[in-house]
Amino acid sequence: MKRIYNVFLFIAIIGAFSCKKDFIALTPVDAYTTNNFYKTEQQFESAMVAAYAPLRDVLINDYFTSEMHSDNTIYQPVGSNVGTAYVYRENISDFLNTSVNSYVNATWQHSYTGISRCNIIIQSLPGSNITDSIKKNIDGQAKFLRALNYFKLVRLYGAIPLFLKVVTTANDAFIPRTSVDSVYMQIVSDAKDAMDELAPPAKFPQTGVATKGAATMLLADVYATQKKWTEVEQLLKTLPAMGYDLNSNYDDAFDPLNKNSKESIFEVQFLGGDMTGSTPNALSIHFIPRSTNTKLLTGIVINNTGSGGWNTPTKDLISSFEPGDKRLDASIGIIEGIYDGSDYLNYTAVKSISDSVPAAGATAIPYIKKYMHSPLPATSGSSDDFPIYRYSEALLLLSESLNEQGRPSEALIPLNRVRARAGLDPITETNQSSLRKLIFHERRVELAFENHRWEDLLREGDAVNIINTVGKKIKVDAPYTPAGAYNIDDHNLLFPIPQTDLDLNSLLFQNPGY
Repeated sequence: MKRIYNVFLFIAIIGAFSCKKDFIALTPVDAYTTNNFYKTEQQFESAMVAAYAPLRDVLINDYFTSEMHSDNTIYQPVGSNVGTAYVYRENISDFLNTSVNSYVNATWQHSYTGISRCNIIIQSLPGSNITDSIKKNIDGQAKFLRALNYFKLVRLYGAIPLFLKVVTTANDAFIPRTSVDSVYMQIVSDAKDAMDELAPPAKFPQTGVATKGAATMLLADVYATQKKWTEVEQLLKTLPAMGYDLNSNYDDAFDPLNKNSKESIFEVQFLGGDMTGSTPNALSIHFIPRSTNTKLLTGIVINNTGSGGWNTPTKDLISSFEPGDKRLDASIGIIEGIYDGSDYLNYTAVKSISDSVPAAGATAIPYIKKYMHSPLPATSGSSDDFPIYRYSEALLLLSESLNEQGRPSEALIPLNRVRARAGLDPITETNQSSLRKLIFHERRVELAFENHRWEDLLREGDAVNIINTVGKKIKVDAPYTPAGAYNIDDHNLLFPIPQTDLDLNSLLFQNPGY
């Protein structure tokens, strides 16, 4: 299959679906329908591109619900120019979001878009004209993506509608929420099918499509959420034989010149530039202070006053890096500047995170550095892929599974592999409870800004206490946050079901507290 950033293939499909010589004819001979499109290998490859595409849409909102909705990042104040779109995004960070928050709801909508496209593919495969081996591969990819989307939804929203077939009637569309346990049963079933049907990476760099390794890591992640630690260990120990390993340097995993490397288990594909088929990653522009000219960071003139200022690292996260940790400088940088009357920062200097004393009259703002590779190839974004799973996470999850099975001495081996690359001394702690905290701390700094933090807080089981405690510090550091921010209870552990869906579907009910 061609690299999945070739989303223009999907655009061609849409054009074909809409092509009609006579709008009165129900099935003109030059138009594709579900009855005549899903037949050939090329058509299914194009449909798979369409199934991967919503992952990019999810990412544009994912950092709000995963990083900013945690103790890792905050937002920059907008000043007087506060519209509804800004308020909704700030509310997610402040734990004040409601069922009408369009940025929370977008994660729901884009995830279900991906699920719907996977369902069409899975349901159409039996009637196709392609070989069994290709059917298996496509079915495996579609079930991996369906499982990945449902895994995100069930952790964020709890019980959710479980769609497993193409929606053709109102009865198909309006269904009740399915229990969390049943959703997980389906996720496990899909992930197992994907493992059986997909092959390991044929070579590195990979093509970007889902592989047996990606399905294995997903299933291990699901089992870790369910605390099935023996299964987690068994799955993760199969990854080295598939060729996965750590890169020599931490920041190699994020370099656009090193996409889909041996450390990459699955990443969302982007291609920067202005040529046909380009799909730039706009996140690097979102993650830096708002300015009329970002050239000092981006290498080209970009005005990000309408899109920047989000996902700013907190002081609590920065201080959690140990002295000498190479990951700090690879992950976070400092931009200095002077604010103008519109609350936009005029950039004056780019500095290392270790040089945090600003010049006279300037303000120093930390920014996410790991996705910023200057110069950007386009004003609309970069070529940086976004990691979903890396091998370093597999090592940390293996460490956790061993510790939870009462084998802390063994758990130190994969944990210290990750630390050694970061330039840190090995951990020797073998008390299970103390080591558990150290492993979660290691996940925080190793996987910072990779949209794992909120889910990690949930799995660790102490999210309410951590957010309320760290939130007090954040409100001191960011006095522009409202008084009610970071004051949560158990109802905040789930997001609200979107109000639009509740209004359309009387079989749905809202999560408690909203």
